[in-house]
Amino acid sequence: MKLRFLPAALLVLIATPAAADPPKGFVERVESLRKQTGAPGVAIAIVEKGKTTMVRGWGVRKLGASAPIGPHTLFQTGSTGKAFTATALAILVDQGKIAWDDRVIDHMPWFRMYDPYVTREMTIRDLLVHRSGLGLGAGDLLFVPRSDLSRRESVRRLAFIKPATSFRASYAYDNILYMVAGQLIEEVSGKSWERFMVENVLRPGGMTDATAESEVRFSRADRSYPHARLGGALRGDGDQQVLDERAELGRNAAPAGGLALSATDLARWLQIQLRHGKLPGGGQLFSEASALEMWKPVVPMPIAQLPEPLALATPKFNSYALAWNVSDYRGARMISHAGGVFGSITMVVLLPDQDVGFAIVMNSEESGFMRGLMYELIDHYLDLPNHDWPTRWAAFMEQRIAGGKAALAQRQASPAKVGPSLALDRYSGTYRDPWYGDIAVRNAVNGLTIDFRSTPRMAGRLEHWQYDTFVTRFDDTSIEPAYVTFALDADGKVSRVTMKAVSPLADFSYDYHDLDFAPVTAK
Repeated sequence: MKLRFLPAALLVLIATPAAADPPKGFVERVESLRKQTGAPGVAIAIVEKGKTTMVRGWGVRKLGASAPIGPHTLFQTGSTGKAFTATALAILVDQGKIAWDDRVIDHMPWFRMYDPYVTREMTIRDLLVHRSGLGLGAGDLLFVPRSDLSRRESVRRLAFIKPATSFRASYAYDNILYMVAGQLIEEVSGKSWERFMVENVLRPGGMTDATAESEVRFSRADRSYPHARLGGALRGDGDQQVLDERAELGRNAAPAGGLALSATDLARWLQIQLRHGKLPGGGQLFSEASALEMWKPVVPMPIAQLPEPLALATPKFNSYALAWNVSDYRGARMISHAGGVFGSITMVVLLPDQDVGFAIVMNSEESGFMRGLMYELIDHYLDLPNHDWPTRWAAFMEQRIAGGKAALAQRQASPAKVGPSLALDRYSGTYRDPWYGDIAVRNAVNGLTIDFRSTPRMAGRLEHWQYDTFVTRFDDTSIEPAYVTFALDADGKVSRVTMKAVSPLADFSYDYHDLDFAPVTAK
């Protein structure tokens, strides 16, 4: 996931008058940038002072086809859906069924973390703010790139993931605890997360295109397809390609980022957020008290100084609330969240003091394009000079890709011409990691193969690299390759298997480095 989880943007300390309309020539500007970057499609929703001032699309739903992006085209919106899961919890809070600081085990007695103390003390608020002590993206391979595990089984396996830091000591982004939040919604309400989301959030909120279920999305003709640049030295390099939409992230992780919405839906969502839960036309989706609670900063986030010419975008403060980033842009308070999932990216930005919100959704991973548009719109609504952010972000992303390619080339320049130590059939076996489950290594006609058993279709060849390390060559080329290293005991038998991503720019959700496999001994 990840890219999916792009740097935080924004919340405002100083009220300044917002411009009345989108920037002059913005429609043409977006189309020019789209063509320049090669992005297949983009849709944008803008809300100003309670009114929708733009909902439209550019480009096509799928490369090689002519169907255009429109205001009702469904996009996968990734981690921006975390705010919807928080909203579902807020509705249960408003109903008096839970409280933010209730202990999770009071509603899910079977819930376990690795540390019994954390199990006992973990609250519903803790599930949402990335301070559990888990490492960055820990456990994401339970649903990346796909999974056949149930949500409940995925939550059960959380007990075997070792923490990286002390409980509540620091910020580290995770997805797996939003799976717990989704399971908790089911335990409390008696409805699955998917059903609760549709019946209690999406439809009451007037988001009539939106869906929480993949099969519903697949049944809609007006939907976008995922795209990514593959075929180069690493992901993000090479030509734009259509991905297999059914090879999506596992549905067990849907509460962390499994919603699909249109630009029309997102405009409605922006209106509800800016009105603190009030519905356009009357009524209330969630209370003002819950709205303020969800925007209240909880955990400080690290601030990385952006290089020139992006330095102006470096925030002075940065924090995480209940499924929202809360930070500043040049002294202006902003609330936002990015999302990236399997060939689609999203950005939602709220400027509460200007009473402005906008959302950008794309059916590709052109994050420089999206970031550039985001800052261009922010400058407009804060009445600041134009800094040509798209050009600046595009150059930054190009440099990042070039740096990743150079680092990869250096690493691969001179592998040791040594090994493997064993005959290939002696690497064969089933190996088990406590939280992920099993991999199967087999000696086939053309060499070793590997199959990640909890992840359907995550299989391929193992190509020798050096010593007792091999490289995965997955049948699905959209999956990040990994180095697979076999450790031998004193008798020359495999005692351990570890992994790490090949690409220095691999998304953190490919947490191969957290895996520690041991041979499964036959009974």
